[in-house]
Amino acid sequence: MGGEAAILNLKNGIYYGLDPVGSRVWNLLQQPRSVAEIRDILSTEYDVDVARLETDLRDLLTQLADNQLVEISG
Repeated sequence: MGGEAAILNLKNGIYYGLDPVGSRVWNLLQQPRSVAEIRDILSTEYDVDVARLETDLRDLLTQLADNQLVEISG
């Protein structure tokens, strides 16, 4: 899928699509990690302003949590 991912929410049967960066975040979430850890990993892999990266990462994680695809703790 060209680096993209499709996630099925088993509770509601809806598929959610992730672009290549979202797919990378999804892969990083397979192990419990802090937002800072994910941000730091992505900042070494992508040429992006760290403040913008953290904002976008928090937005993505909030959307995933709102759709019951991840659980945010702490």
